[in-house]
Amino acid sequence: MSQQQQPSPVKKGRELELDITAAAFEGKGLGKVEDYAVFVKNTAPGDRVRVRIIRKKKKYAEGILLELLTPSPDRITPKCRHAGVCGGCTWQHIPYERELAYKSGHVADHFQRIGGFRDLDTRPVIGAPEPFYYRNKMEYTFGDRRWLTDSEVQSEEPIPDKDFALGLHVPGRYDRILNLEECHLQHPVSFRLLDAVRSYALAHDIPPYNTHKHNGYLRHLVIRNAMHTDDLMVNLVTRTDDPDIIQPLAGHLLETFPEITTLINTINDTRSPTSEGRYKNVLHGPGYIHEHLGTYRFRVDPGTFFQTNTHQAEALYDVVLGALGREKVPTIFDLYCGVGTLTLFVSQKAEKMVGIELNADAIEKARENAADNNVTHVDFEQGDMKDIFNDELIERHGRPDVIITDPPRAGMHEDVIDQIKKLSPRKVIYVSCNSATQARDVSLLSDLYMVDSVQPVDMFPRTYHIESVAVLTLR
Repeated sequence: MSQQQQPSPVKKGRELELDITAAAFEGKGLGKVEDYAVFVKNTAPGDRVRVRIIRKKKKYAEGILLELLTPSPDRITPKCRHAGVCGGCTWQHIPYERELAYKSGHVADHFQRIGGFRDLDTRPVIGAPEPFYYRNKMEYTFGDRRWLTDSEVQSEEPIPDKDFALGLHVPGRYDRILNLEECHLQHPVSFRLLDAVRSYALAHDIPPYNTHKHNGYLRHLVIRNAMHTDDLMVNLVTRTDDPDIIQPLAGHLLETFPEITTLINTINDTRSPTSEGRYKNVLHGPGYIHEHLGTYRFRVDPGTFFQTNTHQAEALYDVVLGALGREKVPTIFDLYCGVGTLTLFVSQKAEKMVGIELNADAIEKARENAADNNVTHVDFEQGDMKDIFNDELIERHGRPDVIITDPPRAGMHEDVIDQIKKLSPRKVIYVSCNSATQARDVSLLSDLYMVDSVQPVDMFPRTYHIESVAVLTLR
């Protein structure tokens, strides 16, 4: 039998003992059986574990943790009781400094293995000053199918409130909600609000939404807090518009939490699982909050995309600002600009800025943000990047001296990469939330550009996500 035809050393359903030797991408631990990779969630390098194989591929398998036989010296007690079950965090069981080292290693690995770069200047991760309570937005979900813990499943005792949950989705289950008893991702007022809404709903028999039957009332609780202005938004997403239910609930929240600056009821009467709705009723305050990034002020509406970690967004934007150098740049293009937060932040270094974005609502908000900040040397263009980033746009705005690009996780379309190469700006600053696709795209630019540096920035502590900024200069 040839080596290609040899069977893998593990089978689905098999239980085995495994030494975890590395932290793999997406927060899974990596162990090997005869050089065959096995990935296991909720493990750490140095653990010896007993696992069951639940998925088997040609080159790797995935297992679930059954028993921690010998804990890693790096292992710590998670801050939250839901760690390991909840989808909000991945790495609460390891020290934050080790998490940063793993993330830096992932970025370097992607640029070496996928991009083909050697001896690259991958700088140490810019870590968050506080790995908890950093999020400025949390979206909690109501459900009538509460996720039961192992002890609850095995218990013969009646389970109270098993038909009501408010919390986060269990990973991989859109219809199962983990009923949170604590959460340390947002300001502590966030969990207090969650608990107050849940208690009120149970006391007043307000039904949660059922995704299968498309009935029930309460769908989402979305909380936004501003780090620099202390504004606090509460957005209750419901299936129907029912003032008799929502008005007393709103009054209870406003009396209990006087720090709420605006309270909104969004009505989503469709089957779409998102917190976006067809219309909104402002029950208190202006219907939006204000937040700052650097010296720039932004209005944040319920549906506005805004960087979730305000302080680390400023750190990330400072990296981009520093890469532009001391002198003003004649023309900068910001591709995939969203609502213009980065565009406006770096506009101080440009004589002319052009932001380009697909989403029409985001472009409208970007223009409003520019006007609110009295920034007059920025233009915004709306359209699909691969179509609008063309010669006609260059004729209107001139050739860019610097291009900043911050694409979605899938990276840039090949047509966009080809246009960058055609324009050949002296510098390209590539911001990414996915260093794998970033490394791929940078490799496609490497015949014209040198990679000066790659700077990871930790926007999402206690998860496996990592942002990185690659600075490229024309050869």
